[in-house]
This record gives sequence, C-alpha cells and structure tokens, in this order.
Amino acid sequence: MSVRLDHGGEELAETHEINVTPFIDVMLVLLIIFMVAAPLATVDVPVELPSSTAERQAKPETPLYLTLKGDLSFFLKDKKVNREDLGKALHEATGGKKDERIFLRADKTVPYGELMQGMNLLRTAGYLKVALVGLEQ
Repeated sequence: MSVRLDHGGEELAETHEINVTPFIDVMLVLLIIFMVAAPLATVDVPVELPSSTAERQAKPETPLYLTLKGDLSFFLKDKKVNREDLGKALHEATGGKKDERIFLRADKTVPYGELMQGMNLLRTAGYLKVALVGLEQ
C-alpha cells in the first residue's frame, strides 16, 4: 500500500487554520495543576482535636492557684490581686522559688488574648512553670 504525498505542485500549500492541539494540551495540564493545588490552598479546614491521654499528675500538697475571672480580675489563692502587683504577690506566696508550678484557672468567657496576657505577666515575673487547669470529662 502506498500513499502519494506529492499533489503535483512544486510548493507546499500554506494552511491558514489554527492548530488547536497544543492549546488543548496546555489547557489540560493547567486544569490538572489547579485541580491539585486548589484543595491545598484552603485555610478553613474543619479539624476535630484529639483528647489528651496524658497520665494525671499528682498535685502538690498546697497548689498555688492563680484565677482569672470573667471580669478579668486576678485572684491568687483567695485574695484579689492587681495586675501590677501580681509579680510581688507571687514572690511572697512562693517564698521566692521561681521554679514552683503555678496552676492557672480562667473562666471560659475570658478572651484568649487576655489569657495570654496573664501568662505573659507570669513569664515576666519569672514563673515559667504554668499549668492550665480545666475540667475532666
């Protein structure tokens, strides 16, 4: 079987049609790239956080509780403490031992930023061992 490629003319005829095959190939590659990249670009991912299986640690005989109430007031044990006097009150309560663990309790209506400011106050006072207190389920 043979095919004749020469149609009798000396020159090849010019085609004035657009070859869309490379265009379609490029578009399919871009489509695949965007289909893979789009799910990775989402920030709003629903997550169920795991519960802690950490062993319960023994409390000290006299734990030192610092409470942050809903009105953003601090209580050290049962006494109200001003934010400015918190470092001095902690120093008196711990006897100057900066390595003693402070149990921080906060009302669930306290904004997260306020809780972080309370932890920053503890850190600037030199108390780095902070335990967050919550309810057991």
